[in-house]
Amino acid sequence: MSHAVVLGGTGLIGRAAARRLLARGWEVTVAGRDSSRMPEDIAVAGGRFVAGDRGEPGSLAAALGAGADLVVDCLCFTAAHARDLLPLLDDVGSTVMISSKAVYVDAAGNHVNSAAAPAFDGPIHESQPTMSPREDIDYRTRDGYGANKVAAEHALLDSGYPVTVLRPSKVHGEGAAKPGEWVFVKRVADRREVLLLSRGGRGVDQPSAAENIAALIETAAGNPGRRVLNAADPDAPDALGISRIVANHLGHRWEEVLLDDHAPAGLGRHPWDRLPGIRLDMSAAGRLGYLPVGDYVTTVTAELDWLGSTDRLPADFDHDYFAPMFDYAAEDAYLAER
Repeated sequence: MSHAVVLGGTGLIGRAAARRLLARGWEVTVAGRDSSRMPEDIAVAGGRFVAGDRGEPGSLAAALGAGADLVVDCLCFTAAHARDLLPLLDDVGSTVMISSKAVYVDAAGNHVNSAAAPAFDGPIHESQPTMSPREDIDYRTRDGYGANKVAAEHALLDSGYPVTVLRPSKVHGEGAAKPGEWVFVKRVADRREVLLLSRGGRGVDQPSAAENIAALIETAAGNPGRRVLNAADPDAPDALGISRIVANHLGHRWEEVLLDDHAPAGLGRHPWDRLPGIRLDMSAAGRLGYLPVGDYVTTVTAELDWLGSTDRLPADFDHDYFAPMFDYAAEDAYLAER
């Protein structure tokens, strides 16, 4: 039986990877800091939890034990994180590191976290330029996140070990700490009768289902090698399309008000407010044999059902991120003056 170790296995992508591999007959060790976050269904399916904090000496070695056929690293944010893992890879058949589309820059050097929005010329290929690698800036900052991810990628890919780097886009799935769909689900729960969308709802930021990322992890594990792959859903609906998917799934109807550039600033904000839109080219993953689990409307339903049960939202749910998107008073004032 093949053995996989998932670092950060209680997080969104880690859980999806564990479920996928267990269903395919793998032995799976889930490494995390808090055993209470270990999903019951993963434990029932045979997943084994190992407690450990990446920052503690010996934690990674304890998680890997005698080695593994696959290591999935969902918590590699810096080159230091990568270097801590390297001494343990002699006994690992294949490694998959979860990076991010945040590493990419456009012709002007702008990235998704920069003050100026990037303008990519069509779907982003893995050959698209990236931020310069940096280790002298906190990875938890807007300018530091992508730069540190690049440094971590380089440390792993330059090591000579068979490492696949995955660059997801806007990740969605049940249990997400910052699910973009909440901006519409909450409006349904609040029985809002009108939906305002900035830029006519045309914004696009391609989603990446955790289930689809897990399928790509399995594909990479079966084809060990050094490579970088984009990891996104097979489709990229715009914000208007996503709002309709959410409303339809939850049985709600509202009037759609598609705002133009003359609308007051801040109205109709949502997480997909990107023009030009951001899309990832998935042809390299396809050539490797990857087949997605499903498109956006198929893979988002479990998350929508979870979000519809608001009493089950996790304690670390990122309400502060969404707060500016729920200015109902400003919306009502605008609608009253139409």
